[in-house]
Amino acid sequence: MVVYTGANKLETRLDQVGVKGYAVGFQGLVRFVMAQLPQNEAIKDALRAEVKLVPEITIRELVANALIHQDLKMVGASVMIDIYSNRLEISNPGEPVVPVERFIDGYQSRNERLASLMRRMGICEEKSSGIDRVVQNAELYQLPAPDFRVASSRTVVVIFGPKAFDDMDRDDRVRACYQHCALKWVMSERMTNQSLRERFRLPESKSASVSQVISAAIEAGLVKADETVGASRKFARYLPFWA
Repeated sequence: MVVYTGANKLETRLDQVGVKGYAVGFQGLVRFVMAQLPQNEAIKDALRAEVKLVPEITIRELVANALIHQDLKMVGASVMIDIYSNRLEISNPGEPVVPVERFIDGYQSRNERLASLMRRMGICEEKSSGIDRVVQNAELYQLPAPDFRVASSRTVVVIFGPKAFDDMDRDDRVRACYQHCALKWVMSERMTNQSLRERFRLPESKSASVSQVISAAIEAGLVKADETVGASRKFARYLPFWA
């Protein structure tokens, strides 16, 4: 784990290498990561409270996921946790066996015996529920959608700190739209303009802005209209592109 003082790699505040095994070291690792995260001051019920950049459940799920899905055959590479002032990056060696666009609904473990063992130890949840939980918590805590990336022989997940809708760029909004749509699908529900507005915590007066986000997601090939409800804009529903 490497902690940087700013939003880039120019200044390192801490560089820590894990030496414990997964069974005895996992809980301590999660607590250690949480202790290093930047925190914001929030006021609730007239009282000040320190709020971490991202919730602990997100850290737990993503760290467990990186450990389980790492390519153990790769030499000179390991799971990395990089903490910046505005985001957190968790990466593991090896490109994903499932396309990043299907992380929410798909599952295929690279290390099935390790995954089974870690489930029995209570370190991770049932198959394929971890990423769903991460996306759901991003919506609950009003965080930008996680960014799942494939780097050079690595799988990277970027978790961003709080950001208002007006401060999100086009990619942030489209990514959130697609993940919301996919999450609705796996919950046997459908995305609508209203559900996406609620995801962004926007009033009804912002319906046109949300429609623009949906149109951009359709243009990007990530979302499609649900043809079973006809062409009515009032009752329009949307599906992920693979549904």
